Amino acid sequence: MNKYTLLAATVSAALLAPTASAVDFNGYMRAGTGISGNGDGDLSFEKNKVGRLGNENDNYSEFGFAQDLETGEQTWRLESMIASGVDGSNGWEDGDFNVAQFAIKAKGVLEFDKEATLWAGKTYYQRKDIHITDFYFLNTSGTGGGVENISVGDQKFSIALMQDNGSQDSDTDKYDWKPGAKPGDAPTWGVVGKESEEVNAYILDMRLANINLWADASLEVAAAYNFATAGDDQNLKADDGVLLSAILQQGLSNGFNQTVVQFGTSSYGAQMASLGAGGYFDRSGEYNDATGYRLINWGVMNFGQSWEMGHQALYASSDLDKGTHSLASVVIRPMYKWNDTMRTIFEAGYFTESLADDTDKAGSKLTVAQAWAMGDSFWARPEIRVYGSYITDDEGTTFGEKGDGEYVAGIQVEAWW
Repeated sequence: MNKYTLLAATVSAALLAPTASAVDFNGYMRAGTGISGNGDGDLSFEKNKVGRLGNENDNYSEFGFAQDLETGEQTWRLESMIASGVDGSNGWEDGDFNVAQFAIKAKGVLEFDKEATLWAGKTYYQRKDIHITDFYFLNTSGTGGGVENISVGDQKFSIALMQDNGSQDSDTDKYDWKPGAKPGDAPTWGVVGKESEEVNAYILDMRLANINLWADASLEVAAAYNFATAGDDQNLKADDGVLLSAILQQGLSNGFNQTVVQFGTSSYGAQMASLGAGGYFDRSGEYNDATGYRLINWGVMNFGQSWEMGHQALYASSDLDKGTHSLASVVIRPMYKWNDTMRTIFEAGYFTESLADDTDKAGSKLTVAQAWAMGDSFWARPEIRVYGSYITDDEGTTFGEKGDGEYVAGIQVEAWW
């Protein structure tokens, strides 16, 4: 039985269970098309840094089915999700499909805390993201298990262990045929590198949430510890890494504001400026001495009945053996609401980046979109947009000989439910 048949069978069994409630169908989708000034079609340029509106060139979908099975004071929840991504180039595409979630979460089964949830499987684990840039700044999702929302006074403690295998170069030489030194020379048999070997690795994720501070303010702290276990005669190349996060949430009368401070070591340190989120770890050992930090401020506020705006301001720095990688980015998305359905959306973004090899990068984007949504809030979806964007690459590397700027116009739909 393949994994898709198994998923369908499990969901069907849940549907037929006599004590089951209605199935919860949830998900996300975006799709659309665009035409660029130079004929390149849809464009996507550094959307995590300059904003995603009018700057996406793919179709993406998530189809989730969840079922609550109740017995006494216990609730056993089956969560499943299939995700798919394609480029949207035609009407019939063989896309990438992934069983993104498949887990059981049981609430009320732990005697010491009936509000805590015991879980195991594959899940999106308490992901933290900024919607206007599609940037997940903390995401250790994967296969594992743990306990969520253990009461510690007024706070909630969660702990989980996730699998995070990777590969590294072994100490064994890899042999293959090498081309001749000159055209026409016969190939020679010799060492072309090192054999790759699998590394068994894990993420230990611990979080403490609902730390109440002053009025309408709360703090959440998180620690992700990435470690590996060595097999027989295996020499681990990468040192363990730690990613620490502090998330300050401030409620406002007209919205909310969030400030995020993160610090990482080893591969997690190298990821701070490259916008990693904790779910990937470089096993090569190249970044063993790296450290890095990231500062983020983002939020959504309304200004009267007609205007609402989201923003992201980010600075990150990673100290590597070969130099320092730094990144600064700012994005704003103001929206004017004509009525409960129609709105005009603007988005402007700019970033500047200095890589460890002293290479500089910079770019910007300006988008104007006319949109129609099911509701008048910033978060109202589904939303259909007609947009025009002007994107610049200040280093002139993205658009090649066509110049350092590009126009694109298109139509897109985005929805979650």
